[in-house]
Amino acid sequence: MSLDIPERGDGDDERGGRGRSDWAYDMLHEAIREGTLEPGQRVMEPEVSAWLRISRTPVREAMRRMQAEGLLEHAPGGGLSVALYDLRAIGEFYATRESLEGTAAALAARNADDTERRILASTLDAMRKLPDDPRAHARENQALHEQIYQAAHNRFLLKSLRTLLNFVPLLGRTTYHAPGRAEVALREHEAIVAAIQARDPAEAEAAARLHIRHAYESRVHVVTEDIRAAAERRSARRPSPGPGERGSVRRPPAKDGS
Repeated sequence: MSLDIPERGDGDDERGGRGRSDWAYDMLHEAIREGTLEPGQRVMEPEVSAWLRISRTPVREAMRRMQAEGLLEHAPGGGLSVALYDLRAIGEFYATRESLEGTAAALAARNADDTERRILASTLDAMRKLPDDPRAHARENQALHEQIYQAAHNRFLLKSLRTLLNFVPLLGRTTYHAPGRAEVALREHEAIVAAIQARDPAEAEAAARLHIRHAYESRVHVVTEDIRAAAERRSARRPSPGPGERGSVRRPPAKDGS
């Protein structure tokens, strides 16, 4: 297989002076988040090295780090592949996230200072002006949630949330690809921020929990649509039976990285 990723410029120039291993980690993380590297796809060290135009040593270090975090896993036949998560695991992820996000919102309602409240309001204003682009909405969504985590003023909760959210790229496309999700999410964010501004922990927690439950429903929609589309692509690639083969069962060609 080969990495179906657009060729990049010189790695030394694009790193901006950052460590090569950290840069390789970020680029692989982005490729998973954007869906360029799909769950189950094999990730080969020589190909990543050629793509990023850096040596294999920092790529190896980046891949080991991603494996330790659960983003990469051992592939059948050797090597590493992007980790696969089933619908049950996704349900577990969102159940945990609902609890943590609710706690963060409640603490933010208690602990946010005036500057943090203004930042939340400004971020919300920016979200209202976004174009109809799921990725743009996803980026601002991440920024708003990060502001809420910071306003909670609890370092252990912050660490737990950041560790949990490392797995978001493995879930596939953003939930903002679900029909109507951007509009609903904006209203939910407005309710969360309003409760934080009103210093109402109970309402902030309830609004945050509802937001994550609806995000889970959108996630299931996006994942099932992606599964259906992948099945259709595999079917389209399957060759027609040759002479003497009609009625026989043929195995579909193996997908790259399977």
